[in-house]
Amino acid sequence: MDLDDLVKVRARYDAEMREGAQPDAPQARVERAGAVVRQSVPGLGWNGVLWSDLDEGTADAEIAAQVAFFADRGCPEFEWKLYDHDRPADLADRLRAAGFVPEPTETLMVGRVAELAQLPVEPPEGITLRTVTDEAGVDLMMDVHTGAFGTERPRIRESVLGMLRSEPENIAVVLAMAGDTPVSAARMEIRPGTAFAGLWGGGTIPQWRGRGIYRLLVAHRARLAAERGIEYLQVDASDDSRPILERLGFGVLGITVPYVWSQD
Repeated sequence: MDLDDLVKVRARYDAEMREGAQPDAPQARVERAGAVVRQSVPGLGWNGVLWSDLDEGTADAEIAAQVAFFADRGCPEFEWKLYDHDRPADLADRLRAAGFVPEPTETLMVGRVAELAQLPVEPPEGITLRTVTDEAGVDLMMDVHTGAFGTERPRIRESVLGMLRSEPENIAVVLAMAGDTPVSAARMEIRPGTAFAGLWGGGTIPQWRGRGIYRLLVAHRARLAAERGIEYLQVDASDDSRPILERLGFGVLGITVPYVWSQD
């Protein structure tokens, strides 16, 4: 995609996936409150601000209002999902001044499904793909994530299980298996009525990296997206994933940083 295409796709992404966001869990609630769109959910779900329309005169008061809202709900933490084209230009500084802590930077990337679905990727020798449909499969996925990323992520487990139970048509989870051992895991989440599906996970345990499994899982999910008529795949890419995705044909829409406020 050329620069003009990327600008148009970014505007569509902002409209559909941020300002027009849909809940990402059965109990989640997305609402527009003043100049922000936020999600709140009980339990282990994701709480945070997805989109904002602020300026120098309104930003500080709106940040304080969101801190008060989530604190009143008893949320131990929430995230402000900041993109580099959000305004005002010093919004990151204002968030830090209000007590938010930035997490690692990610690159917002998109690729056209019609092109990605044609990728000539075959499974590496000894690897087969397994679709996850139940709790046992989700636990295998979580084992892979722990081995790949070195952290426990109970919120992801809860979210994936909730979607598999309540809206299985909107999620696809796949394991790369070496015999009976899961060595990589990834998922695709769909928001009905939008042009985008999100790619998440993609973690491979260290001894199996560099063999093309990540590319295999991207191509597999692209084919699933093509079958469902989805136009674009979206990734919040790490520094490790970005060069692989660029080689596969993904373009950069911008930079995103999760800013986290905690009651601690």
